[in-house]
Amino acid sequence: MTAILKKFFIRLFSTQYMVKESLKRGEITPNDEAYRVSFKIALPAVADMVSVNLIGILSMLMVGRLGPHAVAAVGLTQQPRMIFMAIFFALNIGVTAIVSRRKGENNQDSARLCLRQTIMIGVILSSILSVVAFFSSEFMMRFAGANEDTLLASTQYFRILAAGLMFQALSIMICAAQRGVGNTKVTMYVNLAAIAVTVMFNFLLIEGRLGFPRLEMQGAAIAVLIGHAVGFLMAVHSIVKKSSYLRVSIKDKWLPDREMLRSLSRITSGSMVEQVAIRVGFFAYAIIIAGLGTEALAAHHIAMQLLTISFAFADGVGAATTALVGQNLGKGRPDLAIMYGNIGQRFAMVISIALMILSLLGHTFFPSLFTDDQSVIAATSTIVIILAFLQPLQMSQLVMAGSLRGAGDVKYVAFTMLLTIALIRPLVSALLIYVFGFGLVGAWLAIAVDQVARLVMLYTRFSRGKWIHLRV
Repeated sequence: MTAILKKFFIRLFSTQYMVKESLKRGEITPNDEAYRVSFKIALPAVADMVSVNLIGILSMLMVGRLGPHAVAAVGLTQQPRMIFMAIFFALNIGVTAIVSRRKGENNQDSARLCLRQTIMIGVILSSILSVVAFFSSEFMMRFAGANEDTLLASTQYFRILAAGLMFQALSIMICAAQRGVGNTKVTMYVNLAAIAVTVMFNFLLIEGRLGFPRLEMQGAAIAVLIGHAVGFLMAVHSIVKKSSYLRVSIKDKWLPDREMLRSLSRITSGSMVEQVAIRVGFFAYAIIIAGLGTEALAAHHIAMQLLTISFAFADGVGAATTALVGQNLGKGRPDLAIMYGNIGQRFAMVISIALMILSLLGHTFFPSLFTDDQSVIAATSTIVIILAFLQPLQMSQLVMAGSLRGAGDVKYVAFTMLLTIALIRPLVSALLIYVFGFGLVGAWLAIAVDQVARLVMLYTRFSRGKWIHLRV
């Protein structure tokens, strides 16, 4: 039995078995080197993504002591904020895919041009969307399901963050380019600094400490805004240094480049469909949940923070996989691109099992960090048990999506998200909640259905291997 298990794990984790013989184009990288390269990029990327998501989690954690209405109010702003950020997330996918491919081709000038064009687009779009978000804040909160308990607080929180949309947008776009060249340490430092500043000002402004005014929800929003501004300054610093692979300067050519814009448009258009599908689906899902009442909404948003942590780990591994897949396709080694995609899957499997165990062990402790309300804690702990078993599904499909994005196969990923998140999740949740009366549990069972469908679709696409032939 021991020999059988040993053989199984060797085949599972050995790079020599990750690529079919018919697809090999040369020597496959040995285990030690392949895992070292992956880990070197993945670890900072995971720390980066976790720190990004911790800003929202810590804000909710620190306002949670103000009551369930405060937790619900912060939660209500999340999906409207993501809708305004959707186009920048789409651009991120495009810039990472192109920069990683150009890095593999050893074409530094084209990689730098891609970043400059993206920054130009980001400045224009973020300026416009910031104004729109600021003046539509109350409407967006009402549409998201805010009631009399949460409308004023959520509107104020959303309006303050809308004012700093440019900081967040440009910071994540620069970090996306840095991930494309494998420089995930820069993005990690940027976001760790942002989270440290956010936590510090949350401490000072929410309850009014050390002579600062007590601003409660508004203080939490101001803290996040200052954190984004610090992250932006650090991101800019990372690309103006002479030693930076992606160095930019005022003396560079900043006029629109038709060919590069065409390349960005080709990838970003598919990614934009994906982002719209995700945001519409999440928004529809959030509206359905909002109808369950303030306490259920608070329990849902607390549980979503744990799912966000799982997402952050998977997104970090997926970002590293995107860069490695793109770079090796640029080098003309699709077999190594497949290998690194599979290594990402192995990382995801190990991390998700660890998170699943921690979730099951801490299903009561975790919600108690956010609130003292026992009814909210009880409702959340039940959801966390369901969530624990969702984590392997989520992590696996996110890493496979990262591999496909690295190859430029964004249209298929977009179609998958459209079908599963924009259609399956809200429809199944509405059915389970309002027809079968499953309440909040039904909403989370709908996530399970969505995750299984997405995993099947992405695994089918990844395993067939047609994505290695795409050109970016």
